[in-house]
Amino acid sequence: MDGDAIRLAFVIGLLQGIFEWLPISSEGNISLYLAVVEGMPASAAVRYSLLVHVGTAAAATAYYRGTIGELLGSVPGWSRAAAFDEHAETSFLVAASLVSAGVGVVAYLLLEAVISTISGAAFVGVIGALLVITGVVQRVADGALGARIRPTMTDAVLVGSLQGLAILPGVSRSGTTISALLLRGYDATTAFRLSFLLSIPAALGAGGLAALDTGPTGVGPAAAAVALVTSAVVGYATIGGLLQIVRRIAFWAVCIALGTLAMMGGLVAVI
Repeated sequence: MDGDAIRLAFVIGLLQGIFEWLPISSEGNISLYLAVVEGMPASAAVRYSLLVHVGTAAAATAYYRGTIGELLGSVPGWSRAAAFDEHAETSFLVAASLVSAGVGVVAYLLLEAVISTISGAAFVGVIGALLVITGVVQRVADGALGARIRPTMTDAVLVGSLQGLAILPGVSRSGTTISALLLRGYDATTAFRLSFLLSIPAALGAGGLAALDTGPTGVGPAAAAVALVTSAVVGYATIGGLLQIVRRIAFWAVCIALGTLAMMGGLVAVI
């Protein structure tokens, strides 16, 4: 058993368990760490960062188990006529997940094609640019207030599309989806709940794509198990507290700062 690989897996699981609940793109920041600090190829770094999302999906499932149970219990009474009325949240989650899957697969294939042709420095710069864009989107939505309660099909298509695009490292899934829901008129509590419930199938799908990909990841079964268990345990232990912190700190500024540093670093490396 490779001790260095196990230690790295623990670190990546720890980072994922914390970063997933912050609107700073866990995938982007973990990919940056793996590429810049560990010297991992860009494609392998992205696959590794996607794989550990399965652990935090398990954590979110456990944390929201009561809500998930209620939603599943409503399925037998679902009807098309009341899809976005009495069963609005269930319909939203299903429709948005389907849209997210379609957009996400296309985005992942394009991502694989791009990162296989660019240098490590360019990869860092691209992630930086996407982090800055994420920060700007969050800043626009900052302070938005609303009283909308029931999601619509329009919300499902919009939020599902944004979540699908978040498979790109540097685009924060929670940051963009929560911002979109706030701009659509939902209060912060509803926006956070819908975003993180929607994250569960998305994270499982992203992790599945990474696991099924035939390209080299440099992650053996033992290291993968350590990373997944660590991200699940740390994610479950931190989700409640970090979600409270997110509501008090301007993470849009953090995204812009991290993105700017990454772009500068990529530019310096190219020069």
